[in-house]
Amino acid sequence: MSSTEEKFEIAKKQKETGDLAFKEGKAKEALASYHGALMYAQGLDKNAFKSMGMSEPVEAGQAKTEVDEFLEKVYNNMSACYMKTGNWKRTQETAEKVLSKNDKNYKAMYRKAKALAEQGYLERAYKLFEDLITKNSSEAALYEQELARYRAIDAQREKAHNAKLKGFLNKAEKKASAEA
Repeated sequence: MSSTEEKFEIAKKQKETGDLAFKEGKAKEALASYHGALMYAQGLDKNAFKSMGMSEPVEAGQAKTEVDEFLEKVYNNMSACYMKTGNWKRTQETAEKVLSKNDKNYKAMYRKAKALAEQGYLERAYKLFEDLITKNSSEAALYEQELARYRAIDAQREKAHNAKLKGFLNKAEKKASAEA
């Protein structure tokens, strides 16, 4: 077995360890394993995969390599872990890495939309949820529910903000009329 094959096998084992930890509800342990898997897989020379009988790295119109598919899965799993721990910035970043490899990965799109909404980027999140509703009709009910929930939260924030402003403006009007 070549050094490249050995490293890829170690990366696969790291991913499996992460998958098991995630199933047990241990998101932080899973993340550590997924990071290990990434270190092994990303460090591989993609040109060496030809010697292993795998296709070359992805270029326009080419099929993905086994490593590209592996990395997509690892990033997707990492995104799920970050979402579970409430680290919305990292959820977004890892979901974007998945989408850079596969723009039709609906789980990653959902996680990105949720992360954007949780960070306050509501317009961008709304657009992603609306895209998901049209692109993945089998999960449309979930996306519509999330979209409605974030719109309700946004409406409450808007109402509270307007109430503050209204009180502020009323104080200024009262002060002006008292001075007159």
